Amino acid sequence: MKSRHKGNKSFLPSKPCAVCGRDMTWRRAWRNNWAEVKYCSEACRRKGCADD
Repeated sequence: MKSRHKGNKSFLPSKPCAVCGRDMTWRRAWRNNWAEVKYCSEACRRKGCADD
């Protein structure tokens, strides 16, 4: 029997944070700009903005 549970995140794309290397999983809020997402959090964005 196939599960209809929609919360399985193992099928979502992911990529590492540019600063800390933490694996970031795709989020609905990022659906329009996933290619441009570099940082896992606001704190990492602030640390990494000097490199841009």
